[in-house]
Amino acid sequence: MTREEKGAIIEELSEKFKSVPYFYITDASGMSVGETNRLRRMCFERGIEYRVIKNTLIKKALETLETDYSSFEGTVLKGFSGVMFSTESGKTPAKLIKDFRRESGNDKLKLKGASVDYSLFIGADQLDTLLTLKSKNELVADVIALLQSPAKNVISGLQGGGNKLAGILKTLSEREAA
Repeated sequence: MTREEKGAIIEELSEKFKSVPYFYITDASGMSVGETNRLRRMCFERGIEYRVIKNTLIKKALETLETDYSSFEGTVLKGFSGVMFSTESGKTPAKLIKDFRRESGNDKLKLKGASVDYSLFIGADQLDTLLTLKSKNELVADVIALLQSPAKNVISGLQGGGNKLAGILKTLSEREAA
């Protein structure tokens, strides 16, 4: 690979890292060709782009970004590295890794590190944490539901009270007529 080709790959990766808010760096070493093909198929079906990239190219692409990814250098960017890019949700790749492990019956696919909305998660033990993350849309929906709850209680109280008041007035007017 020539220097120009490497430069083009680094520039392409840098743009990809800037434009995609969620990416996971995985280790799929030791997987058979069939397992790798199944992983790629699962990624395609779930809208995740999976690429195997040299660590030095990943490192140089990450260095061009404003976010500090230096903590990836010692542990994440070692050995075999595949990068999963997800545009939809930060937990979709985590769910894919979990599902792939369950279906294949082995732990050959390992999470090395992840960046979710520029928050860094390092190590395989972070997989369960990533699975519980809520997307921005889910968090906004939760906040709206919390804000609407008191208003709904006030409205239902006023409506219920209005019905009671109308019933009381009706009863009083019937008593006066009798």
